[in-house]
Amino acid sequence: MIKIEFPKPDLVIRQREQDLKPGDVPITPYHGFIDFHKITRENGGIFLFYNEENELLFVGKARKIRQRIKKHFEDNVSPMKNHRDEIFKIEVYEVEDPMEREIYETYAINSFRAKYNVDKVFY
Repeated sequence: MIKIEFPKPDLVIRQREQDLKPGDVPITPYHGFIDFHKITRENGGIFLFYNEENELLFVGKARKIRQRIKKHFEDNVSPMKNHRDEIFKIEVYEVEDPMEREIYETYAINSFRAKYNVDKVFY
């Protein structure tokens, strides 16, 4: 049996409102998220979308994580297109090796039973 140890997330962002202090510049929310700028532009990895009840909705992977996550909020072909309003939390894991990304994605989809993933489902 193969034992896979899932890493800790490098970044977790949640939908939230900005707590403006005097002198702060307002950040325009992007689908309720104001911390997209914290997601790496350059690195690859995997990401997990959760709802408010902490139920796993979707697992994805990408060579450039921020671009791919944003596409899920914009694309008309994304499996999440009808469920974008459910996303409350995003976990980001930086994983540079493409083979490791593939393994972690498949493992997460099946072990945590992602609700809206249709590919790579073996349960």
